[in-house]
Amino acid sequence: MEHSKKSSTKLLVPQEIIENKILLIKGKKVMLDRDLARLYGVSTKRLNEQVKRNIKRFPEDFMIQLTWDESKSLRSQNAALKRGQHAKYRTCAFTEQGVAMLSSVLNSEMAIIVNIQIMRAFTRLREIILTHKDLQRKIGDMEKKYDQQFQVVFKAIKQLLTPPEKPKGKIGFHP
Repeated sequence: MEHSKKSSTKLLVPQEIIENKILLIKGKKVMLDRDLARLYGVSTKRLNEQVKRNIKRFPEDFMIQLTWDESKSLRSQNAALKRGQHAKYRTCAFTEQGVAMLSSVLNSEMAIIVNIQIMRAFTRLREIILTHKDLQRKIGDMEKKYDQQFQVVFKAIKQLLTPPEKPKGKIGFHP
């Protein structure tokens, strides 16, 4: 058991690399088949073959098959193909649940180790988003609170800037 812990630590992928591979496509946080294949140490073709063999494990909320235009657009953004090459397959994008399912169809130690890291990355991103929303709410609460307090300050400043009313009667000695 001690040996497997040592060997698994050598295979770890830096968290930033995984987090940078999580994209927002069609309103969902996903990872592309080619990025997952690289992380798992298999070819994209092999990854997609395993998915096709186990297609019932990948409903549409686990895996999105991109259109040809979307696939082409992503490839041109990332320059994944060498000059003169053409894509034979549309790109697949896997949600967090789809990534979890991949570890069961790619039966290797590497897939298990990398999959754990990917799950942690998704969890970390979810926590960051929740923290961000919490901060937005707190700032909104502070603005409301301080708007009331500043209204009092602004009212006091306005009173100081407004010239005093002139006395109605004359000041001084009147014969």
